[in-house]
Amino acid sequence: MSELFDAVDALVASRATLPPPAERKRLRAAHGLTIDEVAGALKVRRATVSGWESGKTEPRPPERDAYARLLDKLAELYPAASAPAAETAPAPDAPVPAPAQPLSAEPTSGAGGMTGPVNPQEPAEDLADVPAAALRPASATEPSTPRRPGARKAPAAGTPAGVVDPRFGNGPLAIVDADADGQVAAYCVGGLVLDVPAKSLPSLVEWTLKEAKLGQPKLSGPGRPADPLLVLTEAALERYGLPTTLTAEEKDAGRIPEGHKVIKQLARADWKLTKRGFGPWARIYRPAKGSDRQCVQLCIASWNALDPRFWGHAAQLPPAELARVLGTYATRVMTPRGSTAVTGLELMTALHPPTHAVRDEETGALRQAETKTPGSLGNDPVDCAPCEAPDGHPVLTALDLPRFHVRGPSEKLFEEAYDWARPMTDEECTLRYLVGLDVNMAFAAGANGLVVGLGEPTHVKAPAFDPKLPGSWLVDLSHVDLSRVKAGKEWVELDGSLLPSPFTPKGDRPTGPAWYATPTVAYAVELGYDVTPTEAWVRYDNGRYLDGWYQRLRDAHLATMADLGVTADLSPEDFLTAMDSYKDRDPELGIVITAIKATVKGGLGKLRERPRGEGWRPGERWRALERPTWRPDIRAAVISRTRINLHRKIVKHAAFTGQYPIAVLSDCVVYAADGPSPLDVLPYRDGKPLPGGFKLGINPGLVKHEGTQSVLWGEGVREQFDAPQLNFARFIKDGTVTDADNGE
Repeated sequence: MSELFDAVDALVASRATLPPPAERKRLRAAHGLTIDEVAGALKVRRATVSGWESGKTEPRPPERDAYARLLDKLAELYPAASAPAAETAPAPDAPVPAPAQPLSAEPTSGAGGMTGPVNPQEPAEDLADVPAAALRPASATEPSTPRRPGARKAPAAGTPAGVVDPRFGNGPLAIVDADADGQVAAYCVGGLVLDVPAKSLPSLVEWTLKEAKLGQPKLSGPGRPADPLLVLTEAALERYGLPTTLTAEEKDAGRIPEGHKVIKQLARADWKLTKRGFGPWARIYRPAKGSDRQCVQLCIASWNALDPRFWGHAAQLPPAELARVLGTYATRVMTPRGSTAVTGLELMTALHPPTHAVRDEETGALRQAETKTPGSLGNDPVDCAPCEAPDGHPVLTALDLPRFHVRGPSEKLFEEAYDWARPMTDEECTLRYLVGLDVNMAFAAGANGLVVGLGEPTHVKAPAFDPKLPGSWLVDLSHVDLSRVKAGKEWVELDGSLLPSPFTPKGDRPTGPAWYATPTVAYAVELGYDVTPTEAWVRYDNGRYLDGWYQRLRDAHLATMADLGVTADLSPEDFLTAMDSYKDRDPELGIVITAIKATVKGGLGKLRERPRGEGWRPGERWRALERPTWRPDIRAAVISRTRINLHRKIVKHAAFTGQYPIAVLSDCVVYAADGPSPLDVLPYRDGKPLPGGFKLGINPGLVKHEGTQSVLWGEGVREQFDAPQLNFARFIKDGTVTDADNGE
């Protein structure tokens, strides 16, 4: 009889009325639960719970039964009458996958790296971000100073849920604006607007540190909290005596002159600027006293701080909307520290702070540890191997190369993204369409789980290849024949002439020994071929340095895409429909998505930053070389693995379908097909994709539709430019081709 009762209970629960989506979210936030905790308990994906709370999807049995029980229990603990007032913004989805941990513990993803001495003369380049449980709850949105009369409330985005750090009760940043009467207001995350009493820039900095309650808690145990960020509008610039735009000379210098009156005001108030001066991303500080850090960062949008290539039209948004965009990014990624590239690089440091504070046994005072934090790159820069050095690097001076010598593959590591195309076959010309597939966050996916070097390289002669040892290997891979490769334990016959080589960015077959990163050489072994390196530069001190970085950016991407209606649990057909003009549903969140993607690529690019003026001459050191994060070997390993990941999918696809790519550019691959949809290319069977091949979806490493053009269009373009191997992937998205695209 009990089994019958259980069956009846389950049947009733399967039709039970669930509270509306907003109430589901309120109940979860009221109990301090993250989306990931709920998803873990119900054994579903994070995006599934997010869809339930946004109203985009509804739970189905058996999860519906368990979800209904959870909501019923929470409703008993937190009845609707105790909910925050209607004017308070609802709490959003928690952006971080892991539940909150104590500040003394080191969570898997975090920020706030102690990258300099405990008591620096300038603020160390630290980062901070906010874990899900450390975010500000909706009930904490009361201003610390009276709301300006008549000020409208900004749209809610990133209003935090969970336990609050009272030091940062008003969020990570604020947009400072002034009205025609000279009244200044600070627009914060979650719709909060604060009155700003400051009459000068020095007093604005003082107010920010003493009263504004801005900033973010650290996410990494050895790290420290993020400094507050103020974004000054043009009206605020005028109010505080700063120019609304920079002159051509100031743009070249990247700052306003040292003698500017506002800089003199700061100096009289004992505030200092970092070496970069007062530019689009200025940092104003006083030397730290122990753990008491006094630093405020300014972002000046009209000085091109928010580059439109990566931030779209963000600089033109009203203060409330801009607070939403930057606040969402700060909450899910980190408080911006400069360009998206700078932020991406410093996020790596924040998740693995190079050093940490220890307590002196005799005095009890905190001091900097003498050893680096395990898993970090440390505080000291490390010279790369000669083969990893870009042209002009000082380590090449010792090689005594001829003045105008151009290093070839046997002298220089050249791991770059694909730029390959081939003429279409006669059979492909009979098809109607060219379909482009784009890999989501391909370089982030390439970083996931990758073992990279953490310390100095060691030179080894005639080494035995070890696929688990990161480094650069001099080896001849010209014998690898793509016409016959191993797929698992089976040998597969392919048309190698229609495939790009996995060993060169241009897809050409190697002709002799060359330097390769570990993932490239490991792939040659995977394809079934022996390798015999003649020498190598390897790093015995290594680890999965980029895992937390990948996870942080992945979760930011997935959470924001879910807000735009694209979740990870959609069917292929629904996914393609959801992706159609997805940014138009919420253009502000579309800006956030663009910025997240730019953070990935830009951060990896910064690992090999070249001289930027500075009066540099070949053979001299440049500024970026003094960073522990100047690591071209890590960049090369990520690009190598990304290219290999794509080639592996191409081979799987060719072996199963007989289809070969027409063109490949970085993370985009183009196929000829009978129909215009990716489903006319991808071999889905009963809704399931080819194992190890391309799969539609929003997760990093899965693919989306990049664009479709006709085969006639493709042939016409190639005839127009007289270029049989013109790379269609470069402009498959909208079909627009210019002379610049063709390199003319």
